[in-house]
Amino acid sequence: MAEKSGVSRRMLVAIEAGEKNVSLTTLDRVAEALDVAFSDLIQAPEVRDHSRINELAWTGTILGSKAVLLSKATASREVEQWEWCLQPGEIYPSEPDADGWSEQIYVFEGCLTVMLGEVANHIAAGEFFMFASNQPHCYRNDGAAAARFVRNVVI
Repeated sequence: MAEKSGVSRRMLVAIEAGEKNVSLTTLDRVAEALDVAFSDLIQAPEVRDHSRINELAWTGTILGSKAVLLSKATASREVEQWEWCLQPGEIYPSEPDADGWSEQIYVFEGCLTVMLGEVANHIAAGEFFMFASNQPHCYRNDGAAAARFVRNVVI
């Protein structure tokens, strides 16, 4: 494994024992050597929805520094990343996308309502939501403060 990944045997033993805060690049090299996706390497095996990861992948030396892999999606062409801000009372209606498209939403301020047909999904700050976007959907801010979020469109 060490030879195939280019990661020292000592580092591999430390990673396996949970003793090292390893770099994301090192984990990526280990995943490649195992012929698995990076997300598969860090995700708990008993998870039902393999597109929803939500696993801490890195912590820094300063308290609060971290990287959390929220989700993954297979893209046939590209991924668009958008920053959005909806003021209170704002609504953005969206037409259904093509089959196979999906969206990933991460709210970092306020609360966002994502309507899928007649079903309301409330996403608070610090939460994320994923859905197949080949259905009628819209974004609403039903709250009293601005809703700021990142929207990835996976094509």
